[in-house]
Amino acid sequence: MTPFTFNTTPSIRMGAGLLNDLGSITQAICGERVLLVTDPGMMATGIVDRALAALQASGISVTVFSQVEADPPESVILAATSAAAEASGVIGLGGGSSIDVAKLAALLAKGGETLADVYGVGMAQGPRLPLIAVPTTAGTGSEVTPISIVTTGTSEKMGVVSPLIIPDLALLDPELTRDLPAHVTAATGVDAMVHAIEAYASASPNNNPVSRTLACEALRLMGAALERAVTTPHDMDARADMLLGSLLAGQAFANSPVAAVHALAYPVGGHFKVPHGLSNALVLPHVLRFNAITAPEPYATLAAITFPELAGLDVADAAAGFADALAALSARCGLPDGLRAVGITAQDLPLLARDAMNQTRLLVNNPREVTHADALAIYHAAL
Repeated sequence: MTPFTFNTTPSIRMGAGLLNDLGSITQAICGERVLLVTDPGMMATGIVDRALAALQASGISVTVFSQVEADPPESVILAATSAAAEASGVIGLGGGSSIDVAKLAALLAKGGETLADVYGVGMAQGPRLPLIAVPTTAGTGSEVTPISIVTTGTSEKMGVVSPLIIPDLALLDPELTRDLPAHVTAATGVDAMVHAIEAYASASPNNNPVSRTLACEALRLMGAALERAVTTPHDMDARADMLLGSLLAGQAFANSPVAAVHALAYPVGGHFKVPHGLSNALVLPHVLRFNAITAPEPYATLAAITFPELAGLDVADAAAGFADALAALSARCGLPDGLRAVGITAQDLPLLARDAMNQTRLLVNNPREVTHADALAIYHAAL
């Protein structure tokens, strides 16, 4: 067997209503002075109030940092780090952006490093503050990943990748996802499916049997649950399957990294402020069709797991059917079906292709080499 490394969150707790136990859980990990990192939208839901009540009932002093924004810029990271100066631990409560900010605040507040020091793979030295992640979307899997994404300048994104920023505990309460708008459920759900797909097919030398097994189970769960979660939002079985599937997909791609779907999605989000999950959904089937020309086998395998009606097809037909079925699922869930629908024109595509080629950290993992001309052609197909 080829040697590999697999890192993940040391402790995972999942259960409906588990947010009510946040105080006792936090006290054992984070101590008495906690920074709670979240965003303005979460502040309006009542979930933050519930979290604060649970923490304060356990005698924990809480500072709330609620200025997280989508695709957080460096300024937000630095402000959260300052807010964590006196904290004994950090909680990230919200979507992937809040958890990503919490990871970096925990790292930078404790270790004295700068953002410039930790950009890249394995650059962080630590130590960091204790860290708990409480996801409220079933999408990013950030609660179990060693990755935090930061927007630098106006549109470029950079990553901090280090096992040091994997949270100490992931708390999964499917009730927290129940009231998500349908379009958010859909986009974040497709994002999680992309994580599993790219992890399974990744050309990374650390692609491993644990990640592939997790990716398969994630897609089995989410392929059956996503449309139900969108159309019947209070179906708690669907919500739980999506949240667990997102976590499993996060564990998979945390160790077998993503590739060209994400590389081409990042410029779409960076330049046009399209949410990350939707950016992935818009380019996903077109990247898979491109990859399947030379590497159809992983997609054929995943097709039968995700969409059982595709079982029994030959490899080429199953791979093609997988891309088509994913596009159809996105459409049924109400997501736009092309880049034009989010304001992108043919004149914008050369800029997107140029920026996508800068995502070398991701493109190196793609099962088929992507040239600038290839990226431009994929964007044209997605238009």
